[in-house]
Amino acid sequence: MESFLERSKDADLAGLVKELAARSGRNRRRSLRLLAWRLTVSGSYALKRFMDIVASGLGLLALSPLFLAIAAAIKIADRGPVFFSQIRVGRYGRHFKFYKFRSMRADAEERKAELMSKNESADGVIFKMKDDPRITKVGRFLRRTSLDELPQLWNVFIGDMSLVGPRPPVPSEVREYTLEDRKRLDAVPGLTCLWQIKGRSDIPFREQVELDKAYILAPGVWCDVKILLKTIPAIIGGKGAY
Repeated sequence: MESFLERSKDADLAGLVKELAARSGRNRRRSLRLLAWRLTVSGSYALKRFMDIVASGLGLLALSPLFLAIAAAIKIADRGPVFFSQIRVGRYGRHFKFYKFRSMRADAEERKAELMSKNESADGVIFKMKDDPRITKVGRFLRRTSLDELPQLWNVFIGDMSLVGPRPPVPSEVREYTLEDRKRLDAVPGLTCLWQIKGRSDIPFREQVELDKAYILAPGVWCDVKILLKTIPAIIGGKGAY
């Protein structure tokens, strides 16, 4: 006759098998949900990249006459270089060369150290100054209308940037980031973002980080479209553009 101990062992084994089967089922469902989420995110990023290539390519072609006019205005103003390039930090900390129409004097980077004591950024991580003496007359207009940002369409076209995403910081700013601040580097940087349509440079840095993190947690093409549409009136209004 089977002993009580043997029956007890069989019962424990049966219970263990049932528990493992239930756990396996839960893990399978969890894996399927994770796979579905990853496929959704991958599809969203693929569509986002497709939009970036098409929109930036068409933009570069359509705006080429405006590019020539801006280049001529910059040259006539002070005969310096038309474009300004700078190393910026992209997704996951990758460095890339970032392009703008030059809106400052040619020696702007050298003079920045002299002006650091006049930094008007509330959090001190980024440098902002409303009446920055380095900005040229043509450059002030370009900044007010955000026309100085147009060359970044090339950055979007080659994949360094996206139409929508956190604005790319310079390496010196990133060195001052906290671990929480670095979360804004988890997305491809963009031409425009949430805080660009809510006040641009008037938004304190810490609030910029929170808005960037909120965008990263809720990616989607429709979200990008809404931000792009709201960017137009934000540029026209000119709030926080300096």
